[in-house]
Amino acid sequence: MPWKETCAMEEREAFVQAWLSREFTMSELCERFGVSRPTGYKWLMRFQAEGSPGLYDRSRAPQLQAHATPAAQVAVIVALKRRHLSWGPLTVRDWLRREHPQQHWPAVSTVGEVLKRHGLVQPRRRRHHTPPHSQPFASVGAANDVWSADFKGQFELGDARVCYPLTMTDNHSRFLLCCQGMYRPGMKPTRTCYERAFIDYGLPRAIRTDNGPPFASIALGGLNALSVWLLKLGVLPERIAPGKPQQNGRHERMHRTLKAATAHPPKANLSAQQRAFNRFRQEYNEERPHRSLGGGRRPSEVFRSSPRSYPATLPEVAYPQDFVLRKVKPGGYMKWHGQIIYVTKALEGEYVGLKPLDHDRWELYFAQLPLGVFDARSSKIIKPR
Repeated sequence: MPWKETCAMEEREAFVQAWLSREFTMSELCERFGVSRPTGYKWLMRFQAEGSPGLYDRSRAPQLQAHATPAAQVAVIVALKRRHLSWGPLTVRDWLRREHPQQHWPAVSTVGEVLKRHGLVQPRRRRHHTPPHSQPFASVGAANDVWSADFKGQFELGDARVCYPLTMTDNHSRFLLCCQGMYRPGMKPTRTCYERAFIDYGLPRAIRTDNGPPFASIALGGLNALSVWLLKLGVLPERIAPGKPQQNGRHERMHRTLKAATAHPPKANLSAQQRAFNRFRQEYNEERPHRSLGGGRRPSEVFRSSPRSYPATLPEVAYPQDFVLRKVKPGGYMKWHGQIIYVTKALEGEYVGLKPLDHDRWELYFAQLPLGVFDARSSKIIKPR
């Protein structure tokens, strides 16, 4: 992509100064200035070798005439690829070198370009992942600092229907707040269980879960309807790293005990299974000593309800006075000086806050959750690393 139409020399100098500040990775810097990574590296190398004069344009006349791949070799490469559509450029080149060692075959990159020109390269489908949690986990020093929630592994009941147990614990006291069997791990029944726990025990500071539905999505900040609702209540959704269940180790350990006590053998139906869950919860909280609590104490002896009660009406999000506010329109967009900037459909109708960082960058928040950095230069929201 070209530099902005102000002055190419000024843009290149600003690019170099931004790189020297060490505030950006090369990917972020190139995205911010609207240039490719090879272009960015080219100007940095010229600056390092020649200083500011190296940033001026040079003649584009080729110094050497490139040697085209012989047509006969192109035909062989294309024919081999068509016989083995799953082979990539490296495999094609290696096969040709092994079977025809007397010839000088082109580099892998050249083989790839030949295949691309003949329409024989299938672009990889981009996989979308839940954004990483951008803040350190909240410390656990008292009851209701952090709760954990998860679905214990599903299992088949006696009536051949599948049970998905949703569990919630307080990480400080190990108190089992909820153990509810469901037929599917949907967002609506999950919110119902959350609400019941909030009414009974008040609001925690944070709830730690994994990255899957219904707890998170692949949208900006991992937001979905459930996490937006939590943030409006003043509860921070925390997400463990993918494939790192040890980050929720206390909760996972409780699941092992729950499974041994209630799922072998499974009960005849969901009602019977729920009665087993309720008996386990009462025993786990009030009868079973927990080694990590010391002195043979039970979770019910350590847990205390939160002083933050569940509100009768959902409060609106408030931001500091120095934040610039923008309302997210239907479709998930906000407006910025006449431009339409996509945020996420999960925030339709909500206000986001922009905290100024410098003259053309703002940190984007919803409630207490940072979503990324809005770069007015590129009109894009840069997600946290």
